[in-house]
Amino acid sequence: MRRWANGAADRPIARFARAALLAAGAAIVGATPAVAAEFRSIAEPAAVLYDAPSAKAKGLFVLGRDLPLEVLVPLESWVKVRDAAGTIGWVEKKALGERRVLAVRVPLADVRAGPEDTAPLVFRAEQNVLLELAEPATSSVATATPGWVKVAHRDGQVGYVRVTQVFGL
Repeated sequence: MRRWANGAADRPIARFARAALLAAGAAIVGATPAVAAEFRSIAEPAAVLYDAPSAKAKGLFVLGRDLPLEVLVPLESWVKVRDAAGTIGWVEKKALGERRVLAVRVPLADVRAGPEDTAPLVFRAEQNVLLELAEPATSSVATATPGWVKVAHRDGQVGYVRVTQVFGL
């Protein structure tokens, strides 16, 4: 039996109980399903990205309409967000809308007529082009066609793009 500096004894049963509790905790955490990220887009013509949740904080950037943002921490009237470039900041909650918009994150994304690499090419979208989500999708793995997502360009063209090529899912 080992004794600690405070005089407490480290009994074998106590070590076993601690190990069992740690294992049970790890099993619970491991069994918890991953939560899908939440994305929103800017609903106003422009919104300021601040470094803190206050209009008196330092303004970092002006964000344009429809820009997709990942919601990190929602507060009462502010939301901590991350953009496609990885910049983290705060926007007023009232500036965000429900419209689902995706941003192309690769230099050139092929948008195809069907969800397969051999489908005819509908158009190519350059990096940072915004595409509207044209089918329900709760995450990059929960789409109607795994690995692909149906999108619409503002010019009316519709097609499928690989989920790895866009930000906002």
